[in-house]
Amino acid sequence: MPNRNLILALFLSIFLLIGVYSARFFYKFSNQNPIDIDSLTGLYDPNETSAVFNNEIIPAPTDDLAQVDISAQKVLGDDDGSDKRIEVDLTNQKVYAYEGDKKVMDFLVSTGKWGKTPTGEFRIWTKLRYTKMSGGSKALHTYYYLPNVPFVMFFSNSEVPASKGFSLHGTYWHSNFGHPMSHGCVNMKTEEVEQLYYWAHPKLGDGQSIRATKDNPGTKIIIYGEAPNE
Repeated sequence: MPNRNLILALFLSIFLLIGVYSARFFYKFSNQNPIDIDSLTGLYDPNETSAVFNNEIIPAPTDDLAQVDISAQKVLGDDDGSDKRIEVDLTNQKVYAYEGDKKVMDFLVSTGKWGKTPTGEFRIWTKLRYTKMSGGSKALHTYYYLPNVPFVMFFSNSEVPASKGFSLHGTYWHSNFGHPMSHGCVNMKTEEVEQLYYWAHPKLGDGQSIRATKDNPGTKIIIYGEAPNE
């Protein structure tokens, strides 16, 4: 008679392999669509009245959620931002904002479930008051079309190009923060990412959206850990 422990170990190994390859399958076919860098405007589109999240139609925001008084924004510090950094902890589904060794903000987030959030060191290359995001698969019930996503901070590095469209941004289609819920981006509560948006660089000046430059570089973002398999 075969050893019971050996059979159990074999089934466990098969189960783990299925889980790993299932995740890779979803990552491959449910990730976000590449973005056209040159077409980004940061403008609110009042004609977009509906959205789709995982094949389900939901209402899109009908008001300009990010229409705020720029002069009233309270920004911590007024330096060149060289000592600022954002850390995204995938394991604990949290984001932290630091000025040097001092933590000034921390919030729950939702990172990649149907698409993997990249790890490593990145820089914010543009901040957009609004943008449209889409991707996923209708066949796998992971399709999404999300207009007017607010307070978007796109990040990239030499290995993950800007066109991949990874970002931290506000969220109106779910409230399950603290758990993986995205297709690769870092989902945040809109009122919380708003604080991060005005704190992080590049500096907005009198504008609502801005692209980083050599003289106005973006804040460093460090992403580490591994998202829970939920």
